[in-house]
Amino acid sequence: MAGIETSTLVVLLLVLAAEFVNGWTDAPNAIATVVSTRVLRPYPAVLMATALNIAGAFAGQAVAHTIGKGIVNPAVINLQTIATAMIAIVCWSMLAWTRGLPTSESHALVAGLSGAALATAGPQALLWEGWKKVLVGIGFSSFLGFGGGLLLMILVYRIFFRARPGRVRVVFGRLQILSAAFMAFSHGNNDGQKFIGVFALALFLGGLTPAFAIPNWVVLLCAVTMGMGTAVGGWRIVRTMGLRLTKLEPVHGFCAETAAALTIELASRLGVPLSTTHTINTAIMGVGSTRGFSAVRWGVGREMVIAWILTFPFCAFLGWGVTKILRVFWH
Repeated sequence: MAGIETSTLVVLLLVLAAEFVNGWTDAPNAIATVVSTRVLRPYPAVLMATALNIAGAFAGQAVAHTIGKGIVNPAVINLQTIATAMIAIVCWSMLAWTRGLPTSESHALVAGLSGAALATAGPQALLWEGWKKVLVGIGFSSFLGFGGGLLLMILVYRIFFRARPGRVRVVFGRLQILSAAFMAFSHGNNDGQKFIGVFALALFLGGLTPAFAIPNWVVLLCAVTMGMGTAVGGWRIVRTMGLRLTKLEPVHGFCAETAAALTIELASRLGVPLSTTHTINTAIMGVGSTRGFSAVRWGVGREMVIAWILTFPFCAFLGWGVTKILRVFWH
């Protein structure tokens, strides 16, 4: 690292900035429901999410390898490609944050990286094998998230239908701490790995490693950066997910978090990068729909879906456009 060039250092800092924003805007994935149900106060909830996000980032590297060398061909891109992709992610995430919308940094990363790669080397830069996993991830987060939340909530209703409401609240108030911890860990295991993969790719393109590899210090640096972002928190998004989408009690929060975390863990083991934001929100919708169609504020859900759909073209175009501009000044 002693002979690192300024351009490489700038790119690595941009990757860390995107990782920080990832922890900031995705913090609600783990804590929105546990805060909105008042099982935990915001400060201890953030501390728990921070610690377990970091721990989750050390749980595997399958997703990091998919992002680092499976989405775009490392042989035909350069550091400019990485830099513009990170700029696209930060800009899109900040824009959505001002509206209180939970966006997917996963989709933003894949789209921004692909748009920048297309501007750099054309269609040959994209790798279909990695994109198949991205499409699988969209299916996981949409159908397994919603269906898992729906089925788990129905199962809990059947098991506890004779229990007193007060007793149910006490039991699931305790269990929800565990489900929120599981959600935070799984978030780190999937989302945290994505930027670890990009950081390792930047090291390779900058000539600091002879081949694509993920040293332990890279995992630690990116995990702590994401944890710092989580510690900052994103309370506008907490309000959207935990309060505006549907009314949640501890039992609903437990089912949504557990269904989402199980889906994310399955994807992580398969090396599938998916949107943790998308997964927890569809799980919340699934849980809410068990109380009737009107129990979910579908207008809020529609805003989220629009934000998810716009993420791909917006970040891809931004990555492509900034790359074209940057090539004029960066030689």
